[in-house]
Amino acid sequence: MAASSKLPVGLGTRLLNAMSTWYRNNSGYRRLGLFRDDLVDAEYNENVKEAVRRLPEDVMNLRQFRIKRALDLSMKHSILPRDQWTKPEEDVQYLTPLIEQVTKEFLERKAWERR
Repeated sequence: MAASSKLPVGLGTRLLNAMSTWYRNNSGYRRLGLFRDDLVDAEYNENVKEAVRRLPEDVMNLRQFRIKRALDLSMKHSILPRDQWTKPEEDVQYLTPLIEQVTKEFLERKAWERR
């Protein structure tokens, strides 16, 4: 019964990847010159705040520039010229590995304190 309604493994993965790509392309952040990790807000999460603090200065400056430019464009109800949009191959995860590292350290520290 249930086996006939399942998608083949490869098809499900391809469909999910296609939907993910479609969503990222249509969400609009690339039209403002932002990276996906620029959307992570450090104000409400201590782990993210620590990860942002650990960024190298040049990466932090580029992040701040992109965010300020996006805010300016948003206030003007405008987007960047198409040649300045963030391309998918440029949209690297520069903050996510640091967030994962900080979260792991936090959990290790919490486990150590319980001893």
